[in-house]
Amino acid sequence: MATAAATRPARSRHVPGEPGVWVLIFGDLVVFTVFFATYLHARASQPERFAAAQKALNPAYGVAYTLLLLTGSLFVATGVRAARRRAGSPAPALFAGAFGCGLAFVALKSLEYHDKIAHGLTAGTNDFFLYFYILTGVHLFHVLIGLGVLIALVAKSRHQPLPFRFLEGGATFWHLVDLLWIVLFPLLYFVR
Repeated sequence: MATAAATRPARSRHVPGEPGVWVLIFGDLVVFTVFFATYLHARASQPERFAAAQKALNPAYGVAYTLLLLTGSLFVATGVRAARRRAGSPAPALFAGAFGCGLAFVALKSLEYHDKIAHGLTAGTNDFFLYFYILTGVHLFHVLIGLGVLIALVAKSRHQPLPFRFLEGGATFWHLVDLLWIVLFPLLYFVR
């Protein structure tokens, strides 16, 4: 007696997106790994100063950023899945939802920066805030690029035939932005 799994045709596996996207992602991961290691080395040399400065951060911002990016990634993953199903696809609306999450991230990050600067906490305050602004600033730059990618995903997901490699590559980049934050959040807001 054959099982249901044995009677189904085998699905071919592929790496999502274009190879160039993966080269970009690998390069970004290497650069951020160097950033993280440099930050941890600096933190180890001044643990009391970093711990004291870290208390000026509001973890509620970090939680909100995390929820926005995870929700955006859910929209993107669901949008790619919907695009594969084609007819009457809600993919453009799902990618637009991810864009909204990314835009809210940028607005909230702007508020946090404003709050810190208004309280005299700038990159020149101490090494902790130097790293805080560099790491979150480079990540914010990636979010802005990701917003451009999401606009392209909204537009491209309306066309036939659907450019699946492009949709997958854009989704992969957005997930990278999410992954980087998942590391940055505890590193900056909680690691003592």
